[in-house]
Amino acid sequence: MTGPKQMGAHERNAVPDGKTPLGRVRGLGSAHHGGGHWIKERVSSAALLLLGTWFLASLLLLPDFTQSTITAWLSGPFGFVPMALFVYLCFEHSFEGVKVIVDDYQGDEGGRLTWHIISLFLHVGAGALALFALARIAFGAAA
Repeated sequence: MTGPKQMGAHERNAVPDGKTPLGRVRGLGSAHHGGGHWIKERVSSAALLLLGTWFLASLLLLPDFTQSTITAWLSGPFGFVPMALFVYLCFEHSFEGVKVIVDDYQGDEGGRLTWHIISLFLHVGAGALALFALARIAFGAAA
């Protein structure tokens, strides 16, 4: 019987389906999905970084923080549109992050599905409420 040291490198690293270690790594994970989810998280992180910088710079450029000044700023297209995108992406990114946490720490499939549904309802509800409040401010109904 030969041990691992007597075997050739290819034999030692071979798997039953005949793939080499590099061939195994090139897949998108054990279920052949997840690459799109990873890219979505990175892109939303980059967008949030840009929009967060815009938000802080915009606040610093305001003359004061009175309700009338903030309302006037959010009523314009250069205040409302990026702020709506910022709010949407915050909730979307948060939802994706909570999904990863649930997948990592919830053992059974039924529990994962339950927590995913609860998280979806909470994120969509809170996001809709935030966008509604922003729209009321921007379109003048909150005065």
